[in-house]
Amino acid sequence: MKRNETLLGILGRVLWHQRLLTAGLLLAVAGSVVLALVPPLVLERVVDRLTNGEMVSFALALLYFLTLALSGIVDAGKETLITVLGQKLTRGLRHAMCAKLSRMPAAWFSRQDPGAIASRFVGDVDTVEALFASGVVSMAADICKIVGILAVIWVKSRGLGILMLLVTPLLFIMTRVFQKRMLRAQLEHRAAVAKASQQVPETIRSIRTVHTLRKERYMARRYDDAIQAGYWAMERTNFYQALYSPIIVTVSAVMVALVMTLSAMGGGLREFFGMSVGTAVAIIAYISKVFEPLESIGMEIQSIQSAVAGVRRIQAFLAEPEQPPADERVTLEALLSSGQPAVELKDVSFSYDGQHPVVSGCDLTVEPGETVTVTGRTGAGKTTLFRLVLGLYPPGDGSVRIFGTKAADLPPAVRRRLFGYVEQSFRLVPGTVADQITLWDAAISREQMENAARMVGLHDTILALDRGYDTPCAEGLFSQGQLQLLAIARAVAADPAILLLDEITASLDTATEARVLEALRRAAAHRTVLSISHRLYRETGGRQFSLT
Repeated sequence: MKRNETLLGILGRVLWHQRLLTAGLLLAVAGSVVLALVPPLVLERVVDRLTNGEMVSFALALLYFLTLALSGIVDAGKETLITVLGQKLTRGLRHAMCAKLSRMPAAWFSRQDPGAIASRFVGDVDTVEALFASGVVSMAADICKIVGILAVIWVKSRGLGILMLLVTPLLFIMTRVFQKRMLRAQLEHRAAVAKASQQVPETIRSIRTVHTLRKERYMARRYDDAIQAGYWAMERTNFYQALYSPIIVTVSAVMVALVMTLSAMGGGLREFFGMSVGTAVAIIAYISKVFEPLESIGMEIQSIQSAVAGVRRIQAFLAEPEQPPADERVTLEALLSSGQPAVELKDVSFSYDGQHPVVSGCDLTVEPGETVTVTGRTGAGKTTLFRLVLGLYPPGDGSVRIFGTKAADLPPAVRRRLFGYVEQSFRLVPGTVADQITLWDAAISREQMENAARMVGLHDTILALDRGYDTPCAEGLFSQGQLQLLAIARAVAADPAILLLDEITASLDTATEARVLEALRRAAAHRTVLSISHRLYRETGGRQFSLT
């Protein structure tokens, strides 16, 4: 996929790949428009023959019912094709957005709320399907029907054709007014829904703090305010929609009454508006068919306006700058045999906001197999230093190299084999105990996973569970110390060359800390270790590097 692709580009590519399905849909739409015009014309012939005292042939009657049936079949086929192609479009769009997500820099994720990201992939993408299925395609078919019906009416009755041409632009202007009002309401509704969606994961993530500070009512009030704002915005949309449909129905009834009245009048009006009984029946059928799609357009406007907000959000996401592409020529074997320092920082400076430096003028060289403990006051940039080494952020100045290669140029597959990272707290992922260690990496064998668990002393504990390594993992299954051991097992399972340890014993008691440190000593053997831990420095020796 191309980088920074637009929404139209993605949808166009999907339509090209599904060109047979797209062609079938276009034919179904064209057939639906044409077949909508045929039954009233056949009915005109039938009524005129009956009023003239002529016999109606079986073939003509059969033709009328066949055209009605065929019209219904083609309409059903059209709706089926719209649904199928709409699903293809949303699948292709989600696939492209997931690919985009994997190329986003770490700084982007730190600025985003998880609920807002999820809403783009669920709600916003669904609106694109609605835009396609019950929006653009359906509206295009309805407009074609209106144009075709107006053309037939013009041929059948020039006076009625003029009346319809006068009324239709007025209805279009009215539709535009409703469209703008519904757009504003839909934008407000989308913003309110996004705010409510963001608050749910925020509340769950902070539930202990909420309970501790007794802020349940405050959080509930915030959620209620967001829901209420979305409710009133949707109420305005529903009001405009409810007002639009009766107007269309009323105008339709008035037009039919006016045509019948003018047709019955004498003089020039009869000649201008006059028509046979069969033609009058056909015209009445056509008038109802004109206003039916106009009424549908009113409902389709709501779908389109709802989708516009989601489309804008998706387009904004696709336009986000991506991290520079990694150098896919870099291999793990080439790095490890390069003879270069395992980690090398030269005159590195970094700031998250571009104004307040977190790391300034940092120089650090770590040789392969060396253990270095990073120390410094809180806020000195120790964890930021790890993020620079991992290549999650590019340095503002200077260079960060891993075995002679820029950290940002390391391909993800190489980075997974190169680094093992243990954070201050273990983060559970959905899945089994085995999934906690492997992170669904198929390259990590069962033997590697079990060896990692043995190294940290968790193998027997895991086997004692109901289903061993296949036990679903949840809160409370392991103690805090066991979770830290599980984090070390996760870090070493892929046999990384470099271990990064971020204050992993800070919240442990003395006995548990001793057990974790013993596991760390085994895990650090024959590896390059860069740690943030005063205790690890005292226990394992190595070199100390101070950040000021």
